[in-house]
Amino acid sequence: MRLTTKGRYAVTAMLDLAYHSQVKPVTLTEIATRQTISLSYLEQLFARLRRAGMVKGVRGPGGGYTLCGSAHEINIADIIAAVDEHVDATKCGGESNCQKEQACLTHDLWMGLSDQIREYLRGITLGELLARHSVKEIANRQEQEAQHVIEVNTLVGTRASI
Repeated sequence: MRLTTKGRYAVTAMLDLAYHSQVKPVTLTEIATRQTISLSYLEQLFARLRRAGMVKGVRGPGGGYTLCGSAHEINIADIIAAVDEHVDATKCGGESNCQKEQACLTHDLWMGLSDQIREYLRGITLGELLARHSVKEIANRQEQEAQHVIEVNTLVGTRASI
């Protein structure tokens, strides 16, 4: 099964954005802090998500990112595809050249699994995930942890400047 961190991080970041941008635009630094994802990696992912028309940047003070549409219109499979990730259970990438440039004995089995996974992910939207109680609980916990990190860093910075 080939779903790398690129696809996982993109979905995680988009869910974080969907949750927090309901109030105001969200900066990548905020997402990076809450989700422990590298800021430079998020910048690369969001460049692709922006090109795919899923997010838009808001400039100026209080700026950041928001979703381009409703969270109920963005499905998980589209997010994964937007960052050039493919859900594929075959070893040939769906090219039917898995064994001596031809399909292997189990090629159709793994293609069927890939199709099922894609359909499953296509059937789930960010809005549906946001409605889950567990997602809300985790997002609240992450927000509290991120606030604590910011407070500690501020305190350490204040002490260092004394």
